[in-house]
Formats: sequence, C-alpha cells, structure tokens
Amino acid sequence: MSRLQVVSGKGGTGKTTVAAALALALATEGKRTLLVEVEGRQGIAQLFETEALPYEERKIAVAPGGGEVHALAIDAERALLDYLQMFYKLGSAGRALKKLGAIDFATTIAPGVRDVLLTGKACEAVRRRDKRGRFTYDYVVMDAPPTGRITRFLNVNDEVAGLAKIGPIYNQAQAVMRVLKSPGTAVHLVTLLEEMPVQETADGVGELRAAELPVGKVIVNMVRPHLLDEAAVKGVAGDGDRRKEVTKALAAAGVSAPTKLVGPLLEQAAEHAQRVELEREQRAVLARLGLPTYELPLIGEGMDLAGLYRLAGELRNLGEAR
Repeated sequence: MSRLQVVSGKGGTGKTTVAAALALALATEGKRTLLVEVEGRQGIAQLFETEALPYEERKIAVAPGGGEVHALAIDAERALLDYLQMFYKLGSAGRALKKLGAIDFATTIAPGVRDVLLTGKACEAVRRRDKRGRFTYDYVVMDAPPTGRITRFLNVNDEVAGLAKIGPIYNQAQAVMRVLKSPGTAVHLVTLLEEMPVQETADGVGELRAAELPVGKVIVNMVRPHLLDEAAVKGVAGDGDRRKEVTKALAAAGVSAPTKLVGPLLEQAAEHAQRVELEREQRAVLARLGLPTYELPLIGEGMDLAGLYRLAGELRNLGEAR
C-alpha cells in the first residue's frame, strides 16, 4: 500500500474529512500515521475537536488497535526557515530575513516556492527514519489543495528543477519528485454524485495522468441511502397515476385523511426517483475512469468525532487499511 496518500477534491466534497478518516483507518492495529495540512485552514483541528495545530507534529488521536494519528499544519514561512538552515546553515540570519520581509516575499510572491516547501516537508516525513532505521511513520496522509490546483501543486517541483540545474534547490526538487511519482504515492480524489464534482474529478484524473502522477482511488463521499427499491423507483418515474393506489394503501395502514398526504408523498417520491437516476448517470461517468471507487455514507447527524471514527471504520471495511 502507498505510504504517501494525497487526498484532493472539489470544494464542498468533504476532502478534509475523508483525509482525516483515512488517516485513522491506516493507523489501525498499531500503525503510525501523520496527517498533514497544507492550506492553513486548521480543518484537522476542528475535526478532531482539538486546539489549533502548531508547526510541529503532535499526536491527536488513537486508532482502534492502539495505532496513533499525528498531525502537522505546515506553515510555508517556517518551512522556508527550516530549508535555509538545512542547506545554507543561516540560523539567525534566516530569522533576520524574516524580520525584513524576505521570507514572506519568497512564500507569497516567488513562483512555485511555496508549493515546493509544502510538498517537500510532507515528503521528508515519508522518508524519515528513526535511529533503528525504521520509518518514523507507516503512512503520511496529505490533505491537499482542491482538484483544480492539485496537479500544479504536486508537479511544481518539476518546474523548479527545470529552472535550477544544480545546487540544493535542484536536488531538493528532484528528491521530492522521486517520492511524488513513485509507486509509494497515491493521489485520491473525493467527489459527490453530482455533475460538477464528478466532471472536475474526471478532469483532475486526466491532468494527473498527463503529468505522470500516480492516481489512486475515487472516493464518493456523502452517499445518501435509497429509500425506494428499484421497482418502486421505476413505478414512481412512470407515467401512470398512482394517486388512488397510494390513497388506498395509506387508508389500509390506518392513516387519517390520507388524501391530504398523497400529493406531497408522490412529489417526494418523484424527486427521489429523479435523484437516483442522476446518481446512476454519475456513477457511469466515474466507472469510465477505470479507477477503484469507494462510497462513503452521508452521516445524517452531522460530522463530529464519532462520525469521523465511523467513516474510518467504513474505509477499513472497504479494504483501504488492509
């Protein structure tokens, strides 16, 4: 299984929630997972109901079987200071540059530098080993930018490597791309069974493949249950008038004033049948991508810590943590 798992998706699809649930699922049975945030939104802290994450790796959860989930909110400015110290031994000089505003300039204005720092920090965690030579983390899960930006975000190191032919920047970019384009990495895309998210997912898959980045799975989030069986859906979607039949059934069930309920019930049933058909169409689009597809249920009561553990259990049942 891939040791670096990148999770992207159109805004509103719940990619941060899926990334967090995936980290929990992978940490099952004694494994150690690092969950990385790169957008500065502190979404991970909110999901795990903890205080804002600092720029340091911190244990935030224990998975079933005693595994651990650690989290890191990567700050581009701090990552650049680490980079300057690692390769140029600037130390206090780097802090002086920060006071002068040079660090802020490099991370917000200079093309590509910010993304190099963010991806580089995550890849360093993937490669890191302890004193015994064992990997510090069994898995690293990155809550990455949305689908529309994911390919450029991950491929920016190639662009930097094309500009710098020698030296530490070149070596850093090459080392990062070796991790990102290796079989040990998988980029998962989160979507909903709706036209726009599915289309953006299809576009994202095409862009990732063109950049030779390893596409993992499609994860369909917030799947609503079917309230009617296939026969009932076809019946509601048909042209026949079901009003008398439904009225008779309600009366037989002891419902008072059944005629008042028939109209609203048939309208809701028709809406449900229409949604089922639209979802069927979107599943067909996803199937044509030729990728493994997982479906996660809608947590009707809202997403809290208990719901997050439930989603992690769904992912384990689907085989993602095996």
